[in-house]
Amino acid sequence: MMHILLMGPPGAGKGTQAAKLVEQFQIPHISTGDMFRAAVKEGTELGKQAKKCMDAGQLVPDSVTIGIVKERLAKPDCQNGFILDGFPRTIEQANALDHTLNELEIKVDRVVNITVPSGDLVSRITGRRICKGCGATYHIQFNSPATEGKCDECGGELYQRDDDREETVTKRLTVYTSQTRPLIEYYQDKGLYTEVDGRQPIDTVFAAIVSSLRGEAE
Repeated sequence: MMHILLMGPPGAGKGTQAAKLVEQFQIPHISTGDMFRAAVKEGTELGKQAKKCMDAGQLVPDSVTIGIVKERLAKPDCQNGFILDGFPRTIEQANALDHTLNELEIKVDRVVNITVPSGDLVSRITGRRICKGCGATYHIQFNSPATEGKCDECGGELYQRDDDREETVTKRLTVYTSQTRPLIEYYQDKGLYTEVDGRQPIDTVFAAIVSSLRGEAE
């Protein structure tokens, strides 16, 4: 059983590491970003609110986010653990999460923060492309498709998300720095915090994360 909070600025590689952690520990990856984008695609009222904020590089309101997360953590597949990615992002959210976890009788094992300098993050994010068909992710510099603009898996058209454009990315990083950095001290005080350098090779980052988790579990 492993309950993990995954922190890091946009483009730090949280999604890549989360996928590897899912395979390692057989627990669900819960990404608030994925939940918001699903709501946007479905055209729900929540989706409309989320899209307006995401396109502007702003955070989705706590009242919306906390409700989504609480519902998700109460589902049966989270009983043996989870990887929570993208939440909490503020001290207020962290306090709300603590309250929710107490109600569910869940204890966080480790908070892992993947760090990458802002300059590196802008190039990482603006180069990202997503397949309209299957959702596969590419990067024009680091992981380009065999045929430009087409998905290797299904042949679908690749596109750049609105919140991956440079102006929006810069806003997202500014918001991240101002609102989420206080969480570092919050979780350090609880003795749960581990920092991993996200500029290292993917497997090296993963090994460092697993090492910190196993140390905590033991």
